[in-house]
Amino acid sequence: ILVVRREMFPPTEPPQKQLIQAAREHKAAREIIPVSSWATILYEWLKGEWIIVPSAYLFRGKKEIFVIDPSGNLYYHWLFCITLPVMYNWTMIIARACFDELNHNNLEMWLILDYSADFIYIADMFVRTRTGYLEQGLLVKEKSKLKKRYKEMSQFKLDLLSIVPTDLLYFKFGLNYPEIRINRLLRISRMFEFFQQTETRTSYPNIFRISNLVMYIIIIIHWNACTYFSLSKAIGFGTDSWVYPNISHPEFGRLARKYVYSLYWSTLTLTTIGETPPPVHDTEYWFVVVDFLVGVLIFATIVGNIGSMISNMNAAREEFQAKIDAIKQYMQFRNVSKDLEKRVIKWFDYLWTNKKAVNEREVLKFLPDKLRAEIAINVHLETLKKVQIFSDCEAGLLVELVLKLQPQVYSPGDYICRKGDIGREMYIIKEGKLAVVADDGVTQFVVLSDGSYFGEISILNIKGSKAGNRRTANIRSLGYSDLFCLHKDDLMEALIEYPEAKTLLEEKGKQILMKDGLLDLEQASMKRDTENLEQKVSQIEGMLDNLQTRFAKLLAEYSAAQQKLKIRLRQVETIVKPSLEYDFSDLEELQSTSGH
Repeated sequence: ILVVRREMFPPTEPPQKQLIQAAREHKAAREIIPVSSWATILYEWLKGEWIIVPSAYLFRGKKEIFVIDPSGNLYYHWLFCITLPVMYNWTMIIARACFDELNHNNLEMWLILDYSADFIYIADMFVRTRTGYLEQGLLVKEKSKLKKRYKEMSQFKLDLLSIVPTDLLYFKFGLNYPEIRINRLLRISRMFEFFQQTETRTSYPNIFRISNLVMYIIIIIHWNACTYFSLSKAIGFGTDSWVYPNISHPEFGRLARKYVYSLYWSTLTLTTIGETPPPVHDTEYWFVVVDFLVGVLIFATIVGNIGSMISNMNAAREEFQAKIDAIKQYMQFRNVSKDLEKRVIKWFDYLWTNKKAVNEREVLKFLPDKLRAEIAINVHLETLKKVQIFSDCEAGLLVELVLKLQPQVYSPGDYICRKGDIGREMYIIKEGKLAVVADDGVTQFVVLSDGSYFGEISILNIKGSKAGNRRTANIRSLGYSDLFCLHKDDLMEALIEYPEAKTLLEEKGKQILMKDGLLDLEQASMKRDTENLEQKVSQIEGMLDNLQTRFAKLLAEYSAAQQKLKIRLRQVETIVKPSLEYDFSDLEELQSTSGH
């Protein structure tokens, strides 16, 4: 609902068309307020000052414009397109201005590239007016808002300056002065934005950062080389040992040699790693001093950044190596056998080589619960569904269990479980081969491979199981095996909120035990009766707890009511008591008068 000033209209009630037209044109709309019956209201007088106009009437007929999502692929691809002309201008304007042959020899090509870049610049301004932004978490798609926001940005002024047609000066100075297009460099923010988004999107951010810094170094050296050649031209080629040699010499007259020589000189000067001819004139001294200062400041920053990036790249390896060193020291201190020590070191090598050294929970702990759940579902849900007892479970329970799966890696010869051990976990094989072996550890009965699972019955603690809660087989890893582990406590914690799923899982487990002849039906029925009795007792206890809670609430309410009643009685007493005392004094006076 749009609220506009009453002053807009004459004293008489305005017609519908006049009201709508005036409200559309009026820029000083006060606010948007909710009105329950807005769909049936055209206008209404409000305290004689404001008129309520339904926004549906005001904006009827307006089409929703196409808006580019700044986080989408289309916007990213456009940033790549606008980055190309920006980089072209930043490298070629200075080069063409300093090296005359470069501009003369391919003038038509440069003009085509220049005006193609200008066209992309203009198109980019239009794209900015169609680029949405988030307001209260929603993408704004209103044309007027998008334009207003762009105009209020400082970048809008720079964008305008970058397309000022300075090329008109060609008519006065000629086509040999490409430096008049220097204002095109003001669009560099788009290049930085593209690099920032690429760094976020790439799977190799450290490599991209280093490549980015190398590119900045090359651009700085390129600009310095062009400036050196231009300064040599102003002083005079070959006039001293510092400037560029005389171009009348065939070897130094070639364009390629001019640029390569200048680039070589610029690299030596800025990096301060080589000797260059000493300056002769004051101008040359000043230029070299500025070059040295720029080289020290810029390259110290760049080298420092590269050093920190490399250290960040190696941080994971250093942390992992620290763990290995600590375990090595412990094994040496405790005199662990060499064979066991080798097995431990090989296990660590396998983890690092196969990129399994990352702690998933540590990596994902910064994500919101929903995103973390989606990643876990994407990675582990299909694996969990392969387990027979979980195949028909509710989706919510599977999501809970997926978040509780823990990856574990076993070395060749490691026992995952032994016969008779208490079963507290179940395992799902993600990768590798396990063997069910005899007590001698050599004879193999069955080989389990990817997607197999075991131990699911032991964590359910099914009543009447002849095996109890014990493992019924020895399972050993043949090679390096990558497993998912689900702990019994985690399963029971998840089943608290899903009692029906718990009953279903127990029934499935009983069917599996009956099929294998490992279920004592008599004991199961007895334990079921005991369990039912326990459930009834727990229900009665719960009811008693509820009664006690309700009684405590009633007692508290009764005490509060009594307290309020006492306070009110005191208030009444303070009001009534003075009046009673006054009445009694009047009565005593009357009695004394009648006595006389």
